[in-house]
Amino acid sequence: MTRAVALVCTLTPSPDPSSSHRLAGQVMSELAGLGVEGETVRVVDHDIRPGVARDMGDGDDWPGLWEKVMAADIVLLATPVWLGHPSSLCQRVLERLNADISETDEQGRRLFGGKVGLVAVVGNEDGAHKVSADLFQGLNDLGFSLPPGAVTYWVGEAQQGTDYQDLEATPDAVAATTKALAANAVHLAKLLEESPYPPS
Repeated sequence: MTRAVALVCTLTPSPDPSSSHRLAGQVMSELAGLGVEGETVRVVDHDIRPGVARDMGDGDDWPGLWEKVMAADIVLLATPVWLGHPSSLCQRVLERLNADISETDEQGRRLFGGKVGLVAVVGNEDGAHKVSADLFQGLNDLGFSLPPGAVTYWVGEAQQGTDYQDLEATPDAVAATTKALAANAVHLAKLLEESPYPPS
């Protein structure tokens, strides 16, 4: 069974609504329709300490989230655009994942080398391409594989206040992009399971 985890990096704690959480949920629904078992985690609900270690000591919740990442074949990072960048929480997730950048499996392959990375971005202004580029680079540095069309996003018009969570219906272009993202991710995850990268 292919497994996925969505790490939602909204700055809004549960149970308040979140546009990032809504889009992540749509990605996970598409993945579920393709037979993927998944879990969505709102990172802000956990105490994720700053640092670049796998465990930052008593009370640090990152080790539990790390276990979820390690159990997953597909990892989705969902973030709002803040001042033209991913949220600070999304950056923190990448920094904590960076603790394992030099770790390898028993055959010398990168620890995250068999995992598929995906991105979901929401915002009220442009910036989705820039944010996804930042996250793609981070995920690639860590060893994740990116399928074609590895991002789905929605950004509203400049100088207006509508959030994705406020839309009455999902725009057709977003729905189609999310559907393709899920299909490509599952395809790549299965290929990597059947034919892992060679030993290093």
